[in-house]
Amino acid sequence: MEQVAKLIRIDRSSPVPLYFQFAQQMQQLIESGVLPPGTRLSNEVAMAEQFGLSRPTLRQAMQHLVNKGLLARKRGVGTQVVTNRIRRQIEFSSLFDDLQRDDRHPHTEVLSLESRPAETGVAAALRVDEGADVLVIERLRFADGHPIALMRNHLPADRIHLTVEELAETGLYQLLRQTGIDMSTAEQTIGARRATSAEATLLEEPRGATLLTMTRVAYDESGTPIEYGTHVYRASRYSFEMTIAAR
Repeated sequence: MEQVAKLIRIDRSSPVPLYFQFAQQMQQLIESGVLPPGTRLSNEVAMAEQFGLSRPTLRQAMQHLVNKGLLARKRGVGTQVVTNRIRRQIEFSSLFDDLQRDDRHPHTEVLSLESRPAETGVAAALRVDEGADVLVIERLRFADGHPIALMRNHLPADRIHLTVEELAETGLYQLLRQTGIDMSTAEQTIGARRATSAEATLLEEPRGATLLTMTRVAYDESGTPIEYGTHVYRASRYSFEMTIAAR
């Protein structure tokens, strides 16, 4: 931590709270790779003394970084830097494509692939008759070897034919493009909720952990709905971002 101490500068004359100054600079060191995943930090007493901060201030900064998913406290181990959180722009894109582009080594475990009768909500989203056959895909998506998202997709069964092997190797949207289906627009809603016991187990989160949710209806170039997706993401390792501009 001696090297880190030389890189962090606390401005006591600044109106920015001391804990936030420290947390922001620590975040920059983590995201830049100066503090790589797995780095163990000194205990709070030693760090408070090293950086000239009070213990409550240091504790508040560390909790801020834990809440952002950058640090993790482990009993018997202490505080460690964890795998960098995945940040995804809110735009019409495929998670597999985004992870591949960012060199996050995506991997997919296909949990199920089957045809089922469309329930009311699914039928409405895909504009098919209730009870019509739809292809239902459930997948667990990994990034850098860690589970990151649990995804369920519904597609019209009469238009699309996929295999477990294809879905394990390639993103859904890539497969659709290969069959001549080009996605054009989508409507999506982002929210949050608590994980169920089954979701927590698959995503390696504590039961009741907060998950980010995304519901999407995607359309092809003719405006026909092709996909209805309901996904959940680990809030501890994943976030959505958007860019906004003033009018």
